[in-house]
Amino acid sequence: MTARRSGVLCVGLSTLDVVHHVDGPPRWGVKLRSVGGELVAGGPAANAAVAAARLLGGARLLTAIGDGPASAGVHADLAAHRVRVTDLAPPGWQVPVASALVDVHTGERTVVSPGALGGGGMAAPASGMSDLLTGIGAVLLDGHHPAFAARVAATAAAARIPVVLDAGSWKDEIAGVLPRVGVAACSADFTPPGGRRAGEDPVTAATALHRRGVPTVLVTDGPRPVVWSTLDGQRGTVQVPEVRAVDTLGAGDVFHGALVAALALGLGLIAATEVAAWVAALRCRRLGSRAWLTDPELDSVLRRSGSAASRG
Repeated sequence: MTARRSGVLCVGLSTLDVVHHVDGPPRWGVKLRSVGGELVAGGPAANAAVAAARLLGGARLLTAIGDGPASAGVHADLAAHRVRVTDLAPPGWQVPVASALVDVHTGERTVVSPGALGGGGMAAPASGMSDLLTGIGAVLLDGHHPAFAARVAATAAAARIPVVLDAGSWKDEIAGVLPRVGVAACSADFTPPGGRRAGEDPVTAATALHRRGVPTVLVTDGPRPVVWSTLDGQRGTVQVPEVRAVDTLGAGDVFHGALVAALALGLGLIAATEVAAWVAALRCRRLGSRAWLTDPELDSVLRRSGSAASRG
């Protein structure tokens, strides 16, 4: 009997996030007093792994954190939220430090991040990739650390494990991975070469990815419906639950983490997208990067998803 694969592996960027909760938009040249804040692990892959771990009881993360001064908080936060880390940081690696401001009145956020700081040239592991994928039912790539991503995507595709790409923006380094991606989840700001923003023209953005070998494309745009498209010409939308947004920081990452968790559990595209949209909405209605994880409705999301596993 084949072992059940219901785990999630997220591949990409980890940061140390310094988050300030503020009363309004900042202005240059003045000192702004925050009304709260937090110091947490961040980055698209790391945030997605935390979300997936909340839904599944655990998740794996392939990333670069290292042992520099800022790394201890990242490791501690991820461990506290049941994310098992495979750290491929080379000697001397300094985990990037990002800053975020969240307006407590509107939920809008502004993020300043250095990205992966040149991690595109980091070597992928020479062996052990099959072991890393043991028990994994779906993989998420966030587009950072492309050498990691290419190796994982090739191994996962060979094992027929679904690969999801967090396409927040176009990255030339990830183009070679696209034929191995099963689902590309695009933000509204994703802009393919020579094209328009996905939020303005989701069909054209999806078509550009279909032509590069991606069979299924999703376009998210905040509270607006998620637009989906498949290579065989099918298209549609999934409604996003209406909530009062208190904090939107990392909502897209949460969507991606919930999406891969749902796919790993065997849900079809539509059902998985509905779960992801609902989980992201739950995240937005609580202030704080981790406060939303205690929402009891997250457990009912999974119970409802079990009955919907054949949809989509």
